[in-house]
Amino acid sequence: MRIAPVLALCTVLSGCLFDTEPEVVRLSGETMGTTFNITAIGEDLDQDALAAAVEETLAEVNAKMSNWDPNSEVSTFSAATSTDPMPVSAEFAYVMAAANAVHEKTGGAFDVTLGPLIELWGFGPRTPEDPVPSDAEIRSALNSVGQNRLLTLDTESETLAKSDPDVGINLSAIAKGYGIDAVAETLRAAGIEDYLVEIGGDLVTSGQNDQGEAWRIGIEKPQVGAQSPQLIVSVSDRGMASSGDYKNFFEQDGVRYSHIIDPTTGRPITHRTTSVTVLAENAMMADAWATAMLALGQEKGLELAEEHKLAVYFISRDVTGGEDAYITVQSTAFKDALEPN
Repeated sequence: MRIAPVLALCTVLSGCLFDTEPEVVRLSGETMGTTFNITAIGEDLDQDALAAAVEETLAEVNAKMSNWDPNSEVSTFSAATSTDPMPVSAEFAYVMAAANAVHEKTGGAFDVTLGPLIELWGFGPRTPEDPVPSDAEIRSALNSVGQNRLLTLDTESETLAKSDPDVGINLSAIAKGYGIDAVAETLRAAGIEDYLVEIGGDLVTSGQNDQGEAWRIGIEKPQVGAQSPQLIVSVSDRGMASSGDYKNFFEQDGVRYSHIIDPTTGRPITHRTTSVTVLAENAMMADAWATAMLALGQEKGLELAEEHKLAVYFISRDVTGGEDAYITVQSTAFKDALEPN
C-alpha cells in the first residue's frame, strides 16, 4: 500500500525567485491502478503538449512494467516457460538491477518474486472465509520466492533468465517509483526545472514551488479513515515514498494479518512498525526502500539505514499508550535532510 501525501499549503514569500508570475500547469489522471498528480512551473508552458507527453511516457512504462497488463513486458516474462536467457528492454534491465541491489542489501527483505506468497495469504482474490495458510503451504510457496536464487540478470547483454519456469516477477513495489522518475525526465526534457510528480502517494520533486519555496509534503498519520499529517517535511530534488500496513490487512480468530509479507519467513510482518517513509535520490529507490524498511521493521531497518546512510522515518505503534499512540524514529540521514541548507 502506498500512503497518499498531504500537500501542505505554503505561505507567500516576498523574495520569490521568479522575475514574473510563474505559470503553473497541473495534470491529474489514472495510471498503474491508482492516480497521478503533476505540478509543473515555468514560463510559456504548453499544457496540451505536456499532457500528451506525460500520457505517452506513462503508457510506455505500463507497457513494460505493469503486472495488470497481460501483454506487458513483465507479464510476458512471467508467463514464459523457458529458462533460457530472454532479451529485455534497457528500462526493464535498469529496474531489475535496482531491485537486485535492494534485495542484496536487505538480505532478501525486498523481493520481486513474492507473488506466490501474496496470493497464498489472500492479498489477491481472498475471501474472509479462506483459512490462514498452513506451514506446509508456506514452505511450498517459498520454493518459488527468492530473486537472487531464481533470477539471473545480465546487464551487459540485457537478458534475464529464470531457473524455474513457474517463477514470476511483480514490480509493484518499484515500478511506480520508476514511472514517477520517467515522467520527471519528460518534464526536464521540456525545459521544466520546478515540478512535483506524484503517483499513488510516491513522488519526486525538483526546484521550488510557485511561491519560491521548497516543496512541503506531509507524512500521513497511520490511522484508518483519517488523512492528517504526522510530520511535514521540505522535499526538493529528491524522491519520497511511504509504505504502511494499516489499510490493507485482514483479521481472523483475533489475529491481525498485514499485507506486508516478509519474504524470508513467508509470513506477514508481526513487528510494531506501521509506517515507513524514505527520502532518496529518486522515486524508484525511495519506493523500493520504503517497502523493504517496512518489512524489516524499525529495529532492523534503522540499523540498515545507518549502515547505508539512508534517510528513513519510522512510525511504530506504542502498545503502552493506547490505540492511536505512536513512537517515531528518524535515521541520521533523515534528520540531516530536514536541516535547512
